[in-house]
Amino acid sequence: MSPYKQLGLRKFNYRLIARLTGMMLIYMATSFVLPLGVSLYTRDGAQFALAFSAVLVLMLGLFLRNFAGRGAQYELKENESYWMTLAVWVTLPMCGTLPYLFTGGLASLTDAVFESFSGFSTTGSSVVAHPEELPAGLLVYRAMTQWIGGLGLMLFVVAILRKLTHGAGRLYEAEFSGTLQRKLHPHLARSVTRMWAIYMLITAVMIVALLLCHTTVVDALCLAFSTVSTGGFVTHSGGVGMLSGGGLAVVSLFMFLSGVNVAILYRFFTLRWRNIGRDEELRTYLTIFMLAVGISVIAFHSVGDSWLPAIHYSLFHIASTMSTCGFYIAKPERWSFVVSVITFVLIIVGASAGSTGGGIKLKRIIILIKYVGNYFTRMMHPNAVFKVKVNGEPVESDYINKIFAFVFLYLAFIVGGAFVLTLCGISIPDAICMAAANISNLGPSPLINNLGGNLDYAQLPNLAKWTLTLLMLAGRLELFAIIAIFSPAYWRRG
Repeated sequence: MSPYKQLGLRKFNYRLIARLTGMMLIYMATSFVLPLGVSLYTRDGAQFALAFSAVLVLMLGLFLRNFAGRGAQYELKENESYWMTLAVWVTLPMCGTLPYLFTGGLASLTDAVFESFSGFSTTGSSVVAHPEELPAGLLVYRAMTQWIGGLGLMLFVVAILRKLTHGAGRLYEAEFSGTLQRKLHPHLARSVTRMWAIYMLITAVMIVALLLCHTTVVDALCLAFSTVSTGGFVTHSGGVGMLSGGGLAVVSLFMFLSGVNVAILYRFFTLRWRNIGRDEELRTYLTIFMLAVGISVIAFHSVGDSWLPAIHYSLFHIASTMSTCGFYIAKPERWSFVVSVITFVLIIVGASAGSTGGGIKLKRIIILIKYVGNYFTRMMHPNAVFKVKVNGEPVESDYINKIFAFVFLYLAFIVGGAFVLTLCGISIPDAICMAAANISNLGPSPLINNLGGNLDYAQLPNLAKWTLTLLMLAGRLELFAIIAIFSPAYWRRG
């Protein structure tokens, strides 16, 4: 009898996973063109390291595609799609460590892995204390990893491989963490292409806007890539405080836009404005944003700050936190505890579903609130029948149960991660805030009063860095997929 049958397992389609991973590495190798061009133009000394990294990534990609993936059958089962997701999200960031190591920008493997995973997961936590000292080409590469990760690694697979007959839908859903992201076109590949077109358009517009605000070309490229992806990598140790007032306004606007569902952005930019204002998630996003800004302004003013600086800082800070971008500027001298509470809540809630932002996502929160409201109504009217609806469409009970399970796992990961961080000598408040920020892919945004914008991840012990790296990955992927992969019972399903 086959060993697969003895274990209750069917044959695993590892060749297709190897082939698809190899194709992703080949495309990743082509992304070195822009950083290499910047490096050659500025003569920053990183040319050889970037070129050598690209060659190694290309060689590995060709090996996986042409040898390990030879004869692959283009069909992914559900459990194989989970492995595909994990394989890509681990392999690409691990290969992404090469430029950091070869340029000498980061001396240790732990730091390089932390920086690379932070980039691809669009978290923005960094162990680079003085990014302005890095070569310009490496800065652009660093920002591009966020842009690529923000566009969605699994979406690259869906778009470039239309021969994938089964499993493409699961990869599409895995990229959006089970939030049932609406399609922009009946065909998945075209839907993904339209998403990318919107993000490329937004990125190009932001680059032009920053250049008009007298921002350098390298800073404009890096900030645009980091903002649209809601990543948060900065090019200066002081955050984005070096920008002019116009530049900060541009960054604030595009952080806000990047936290909106891409389907809404698509309808807006294609002039299909009808019923946009009726979208419940968008209305909730706007309402929470305005309330948080209003409360933050009042809180800052109550501790002695004047109105205008309080408004400017609050608009920037709430947009940065709610979109999970994580950019920061010099904070006011007097920091209200109310702002810390608002910030922490927004970290957990996160951005809209279908955006590049992290967190639990607003759509899940809306559904949970409606479900709880219906539950209390049924207590008063036991015979009444209520259905949770979003935008007039009913939500299946199985999906609601999945949301409850997701939120429980999400909070459990935060608690577990914080516990490990406390073992590394980190205080409990700091550990909870760091765990929440990194699983929400927020990164270095001010969390509580004593952290501010000066949090130095480089000083953390290696165990803490690896713990935060795992939290970044867990926040970017589907949590259920991670649990399923390590469940023997799941693999015994026929």
